[in-house]
Amino acid sequence: MARKPAARDVDEYIADFPPHVRRILTRIRSTVRRAAPEARERISYGIPAFWMNGDFIYFAAFRRHIGLYPPVKGDAKLRKAVARYAGEKGNLKFPLDEPIPFGLIGRVVRARIREHRARALSKSVRKKR
Repeated sequence: MARKPAARDVDEYIADFPPHVRRILTRIRSTVRRAAPEARERISYGIPAFWMNGDFIYFAAFRRHIGLYPPVKGDAKLRKAVARYAGEKGNLKFPLDEPIPFGLIGRVVRARIREHRARALSKSVRKKR
């Protein structure tokens, strides 16, 4: 799907896609919101991102898949669960011609929040020294 100039907000980004893709993007958005209610939405790198002391998760629609970024790290069980969706750089690719695993996406978001918070805590501890 060819993209127009970058959307100004997540609503505009989602509105630019066909109905079946909009439904998926909307559900991913609500999955992230449920897992991270304190996070703020924004457009970063031309795609939807959620921010909480820095961007911690991004998603985007493409011709044949939905991408979820950045890669899953650390949690071995989760890495095994997402292995079939892992792209060449570790980002996740959910094919549009298969059911989207929203529960798995929720798990990824919660893991990213834990990782993001741990990194932020580590940074604040180093600053205090």
